[in-house]
Formats: sequence, structure tokens, C-alpha cells
Amino acid sequence: MTKKVLYIKSSPRGAASVTNKLGGAIIEKIKEKYPDAVVKERDLAADDFPHLDELQIGSWFAPADARSPEQASAVEVSDEAIRDLQEADIYVIGAPFYNFAVPSTLKAYLDHITRPGVTFRYTEEGKPEGLLRNKKAYIATASSGVYTEGPFQAFDHVSPYLKFILGFVGVTDVSFVRAEGLKIEGVKERAFEKGVESIVVA
Repeated sequence: MTKKVLYIKSSPRGAASVTNKLGGAIIEKIKEKYPDAVVKERDLAADDFPHLDELQIGSWFAPADARSPEQASAVEVSDEAIRDLQEADIYVIGAPFYNFAVPSTLKAYLDHITRPGVTFRYTEEGKPEGLLRNKKAYIATASSGVYTEGPFQAFDHVSPYLKFILGFVGVTDVSFVRAEGLKIEGVKERAFEKGVESIVVA
């Protein structure tokens, strides 16, 4: 069966972005594993998601047949993003390390796709249940320092957040691919190469 891949880029640095290059390497590995894979790309730096406001949130909770024209237009931004996620089998998400967390463009996107009753719900016992099931996610991230170990490990707010929020909507099979230490002498020389070597496509 043809694999559908959704590639979400969030770095504004285009071709100069190490995260984008790493994400591209993951895509190539996926194509090697699944030659007939179909890739859909969404560049959040070129197509910004609006930050949540009263109109946007109100549009989510208004019944479809009672939405104003403004609400109908607002909700479509979120609906389209969620349709892409529902249709894809594999996600590749580029998440550069900005000030110890993800870029605001990616945070805004995640706010739009974390929708009650659509991508998650609460059971009768009050427990959250993710509705995006049977998906695989690869996260590409690049950082100037090393955050997988050592004294700065506690300052990594990229991987814990993404692992949690993806799991919250049902995506529990998440792999991180990192190019780290890009500004550290003796580490930076092979940082990107080591990241590419670590890519394992299931």
C-alpha cells in the first residue's frame, strides 16, 4: 500500500536550515524504504498559522450550521491541517531548537491541530484519548549545543513537549533525529553526519 507522508517544516531559514536538511534526509530514507511514497509538504515559515484568538476558538465550538461566515473561514485553517494529518501514514516534522523550545510557527500549528472531539476526546472516566491512531512520526531537530546528555539536558523543551503533545492526539510512535552541538568545536564537524546516520525508517 502506498505510504502517504506529511512533511511539516517550521524553520524560516530555508535551504540554510540544518533542521530542513535533516528533515530532507529523513524523507529520502523513507523513499528508499517505500519507493512509491507520496509526500505532501507544508512549510509553516511560508504559510503561517494564525495564533489562536477568540474568533478561531469560537469557530471550533460553534455548530457547523450555526457558524458565521467569519467563523467558517477561520475553522477551515484548522480543518485542512487536521485532514492532512488524518490522511497521512507518516509525519516528518522539522522542529529547530529555538530558545530551548520549538518555533512559534510550529506551536501555532500544533494549537490548531489539537482539537477536542476531532483529534482527541475525553472518555466517560475523564481520561484523554488521542484520535490520530496508527501513525509514525519522525522529528528532525538541530541545536547549537548538546541536549541529549550532560548539564544542559534539563533545558531541552523540544523533545518532551513534542512527544507529549503528539501522544496526546494519539501519535505514540515517535522517533527523534538530531544534529546537535553545531557550535561546539570537536562536535560540530560530524554533527549533521551523525544525525543522518541515526535515521532508521521502520
